[in-house]
Amino acid sequence: MSIRLRLALQFGSILAATLLLFALVIYFATQQSRRTLFTQNLFRRTLVVGHAYTDGQYRAGAGQQALYRRYLRQLYRTLPAEEGRVYDASDRLVFREGQAGDRPVPTAWLAEVRRAGRAVLEPETNYHETVGLLYRDARLGALVVVASSLDEDSRQQLSELRQLLTVGLLAAAVALGAGCWFFAGQALRPLRRMVQEVDGITATDLGQRLTQADGTPDEVGRLAQRFNRLLDRLQAAFAGQRTFVRDASHELRTPLTALIGELEVALLQAERPPAAYRSVLQRTLDSARQLSELTSGLLQIARASDDPSQVPMAAVRLDELLLLAHEQIGRRYPTRRIDLVFGDADEAGAFAVRGNEALLLAAVLNVLDNACKFSAGTGGSVTATLARTGARLALLVADEGPGLAPADLQQVFRPFFRGAGARAVPGHGIGLPLAARIMALHGGAVRIDSAPGQGTQVWLEWPFGPLS
Repeated sequence: MSIRLRLALQFGSILAATLLLFALVIYFATQQSRRTLFTQNLFRRTLVVGHAYTDGQYRAGAGQQALYRRYLRQLYRTLPAEEGRVYDASDRLVFREGQAGDRPVPTAWLAEVRRAGRAVLEPETNYHETVGLLYRDARLGALVVVASSLDEDSRQQLSELRQLLTVGLLAAAVALGAGCWFFAGQALRPLRRMVQEVDGITATDLGQRLTQADGTPDEVGRLAQRFNRLLDRLQAAFAGQRTFVRDASHELRTPLTALIGELEVALLQAERPPAAYRSVLQRTLDSARQLSELTSGLLQIARASDDPSQVPMAAVRLDELLLLAHEQIGRRYPTRRIDLVFGDADEAGAFAVRGNEALLLAAVLNVLDNACKFSAGTGGSVTATLARTGARLALLVADEGPGLAPADLQQVFRPFFRGAGARAVPGHGIGLPLAARIMALHGGAVRIDSAPGQGTQVWLEWPFGPLS
């Protein structure tokens, strides 16, 4: 079932149920109002019958009594099947006029009328009702006047009202169905346009965007905004992936070309001195190590780009991690001086964060390795300061190297980028990009500040929060 049909049926059903309930309320309210009015008319009839009977008793002549009886018969014709009765103080029937009924009036009910002043013997059933009224006369005493009639007017008018409401509900149902179908189509028109536009977007053409309506966006407009932002991220990811693959292919080709070249040169001569073979093997081993380091870096970047929910996390002590990184860097650069500074720790676990220890160690090692490599020519020292500032933990690695130019500083987080001053230093340009991705995976950030001739400062910052 389509959304348009579902919406039309749902809203049509709600409106139809509302109209039906409204029609039932109107009908039963009208029926109750007419019943109440009919009962009041019957009580007024009892008064007329009582007046006519007592006046007729005061008249001496039989002609006068017959005149009043004719008057009553003319009056009774105004109500269909009307009957009037009068009972004296002894509950004897002393007067009856109209269409005589066979059902006697119960004595107990007459006593109730005398006690309450008025009562209904037969509530309206099939539009027929019987009421009684206590009529007091100075000479004749307490009389009970009974009147009954058929509410033919209500029968006819309620029948017409039922027909009118039925026809009106059927017409309203048709109009509601057509209206709901039309307005559901109007409401879903932007979605149909979005579907057509989405069908035109392919993996090779992510530059297209969904059309957004002017003014304050509704739910569909916000959906289009979110989808366009998703396309922006996908386009950036695809572009980054293409750039990464292109740069990685270029970087991998360099050591592979060196390996192939050395092996081809070694095979050109049938016999060579052992020293020449050792030289070839050493250069081949260096290229293989370079290739291994590059491949490991690429694998680490791919791992750091994974979904955070798929990376195992645990409590990590950054002070212990920094000591471990300092030991490993010391073995790589035994002549380099690396000073460690730890800020004040007021409580146990002040330098603990939640993260993946292997990835965080790789990020710290890359930053320290860069600082050591680029300060090798100047003989300067490297300082690593771990401190807590507010709600964040920060590791500052500062070196006394040549620094970076402003143009290079803007691109240091692009994989395989190497500045003009770094071309003579061994490396592949993946250290800082890898550290940035690892920190983003942990909700942290990397900041860098550098100037030519003034060294470089790199901050690794973690949010400080619960470890569970």
